[in-house]
Amino acid sequence: MTDAITPLRRNLRFQTFWAGSVSATLGQAVGDVAYPLAIVTMTGSPGKAALFSAVQVTGMLIAGLPVGSLAERYDSRRLALAACAIRMIVAGAVVIALAGGWLTQPLLLTAAIVLGASEALGSAANILLLRSIVPAGQLTLALTQDEVRINGTSLAGPALAGVLYGLSHLVPFAFTAAAFFLALTATALIPAGLARRAPGADRADGGMLAGLRELWGQPLMRAAMLLIMGVNTVGAGLDLVVIVILRHQAVPAYAIGLALGTGAAGGLVGAPLVKLLHRLRPGVLMVAVCGLEVVDLLLLAIPFGPWWAAAVLFIGMLGVPAIRVLVDILILRQAPPERRGRVVAAGMTLIVVGMPVGLVGCGLLLQYLPAQAAMLVLAAAMALVTAYGLSRPEVRHARWPAASRETAAA
Repeated sequence: MTDAITPLRRNLRFQTFWAGSVSATLGQAVGDVAYPLAIVTMTGSPGKAALFSAVQVTGMLIAGLPVGSLAERYDSRRLALAACAIRMIVAGAVVIALAGGWLTQPLLLTAAIVLGASEALGSAANILLLRSIVPAGQLTLALTQDEVRINGTSLAGPALAGVLYGLSHLVPFAFTAAAFFLALTATALIPAGLARRAPGADRADGGMLAGLRELWGQPLMRAAMLLIMGVNTVGAGLDLVVIVILRHQAVPAYAIGLALGTGAAGGLVGAPLVKLLHRLRPGVLMVAVCGLEVVDLLLLAIPFGPWWAAAVLFIGMLGVPAIRVLVDILILRQAPPERRGRVVAAGMTLIVVGMPVGLVGCGLLLQYLPAQAAMLVLAAAMALVTAYGLSRPEVRHARWPAASRETAAA
């Protein structure tokens, strides 16, 4: 009863979890830049660096559905510890191999698939672990605070990786290993036994595909998942199109980087706005954010230079934290507890699938169309996503959980 009224800032378990998540996310953000940099330095081939990212995504997809069953059968705290330990060991092994001159492309590709699988495991475990340490009435508020972590590390991570790599090729990997060690320590400090398995999880009815069937079988979950997949797929290659547009205007590389970084700042500023937007129904908010993205994409097609692009990206990213919170409201909270782990894994897998589809699609658009025309095609695709959301009554009529409304009013 005490936990239900204790403010999040005084919830030591949540703050410990949050600090560990910040450390892990920052370590991952640095690693996401450092690994491709190392490959380009070793081989001089951007294609091989892209192969690393592709193999990492493949690892996430392969592990995606199985980790859902694991998350329901085993304590999510232990799974989160295992995920942190694996990523720490991989980064440490790269440091040793790089220092000894043993780092090779096959070793890095092996690291990529292990990192992808452990990322899928850690993401599913952390989503369920968060639910065990935060009262239901504060879950939406906790997710909103978590947006600061996601957008803050997205803003700081790439720049920090560049600085560390400039000091020494070893330093960013050592930093990543240390960051995951801190995350491992923070997770270990969370009391054991909080993340209990849901009743009926042992039966694992439907196997690992039960999450996909649950998503498809419930109209609200299916519609919300399709909307989120649409947003993610359209947005996956957005940075690439913006880069091409700005390069055609002879904008220097540093200004392009600043413009793209401003988008992450918009997400950081947008996190506190989620609570204010509780006045809208969650489905209506989801459709409104999609509509905002349509306008944003249309404005990005106007070649007014880097500061115009920066301002438009900033505004567009204001709605992204709301989308991440709405994933929980419209999908995860709709799932029965005994299948929630598999629904989490299925949803994450479907979202990841949209990333390579969006990147390849944008690449083909840029190959055959001018960059501004490619941006207009993306705007048209997002308009179709928005229209689909407007057409679904289950989305328009979805409501906030009672606990979320009480938290928002507090």
